[in-house]
Amino acid sequence: MLQTTIIFFLMLILFWGPLVYLFVLLIRALRKYLRSGKVRSEKASVRKSLGEALKEQRLRCQMTQEFVAEQLGVSRQAVSKWENGSSDPSTSNLLALAKLYGVSPEDLLKQVQN
Repeated sequence: MLQTTIIFFLMLILFWGPLVYLFVLLIRALRKYLRSGKVRSEKASVRKSLGEALKEQRLRCQMTQEFVAEQLGVSRQAVSKWENGSSDPSTSNLLALAKLYGVSPEDLLKQVQN
């Protein structure tokens, strides 16, 4: 009888222990995510601004995303992601974009700050 009770409690701990631990981790991650709202919104606005500046320069030069991608050696989807703000170009790609668009990198980034 005592042996079955001990086995029962061990099985209970082995089953519920990891579930409780996962629940605690989930709550911590959710709290961290909720606290980072301000930072996420600031990053989104900067990305959006950089993407808008890149798209504006591309359209000013009357280039397609495909042409820009071929010139830089990246995919058209990468150029699209830069312009819609879901990712940022690397420093080398940003320099190449500025050169392709005929503007200085500083001028390209100044548009983002304003």
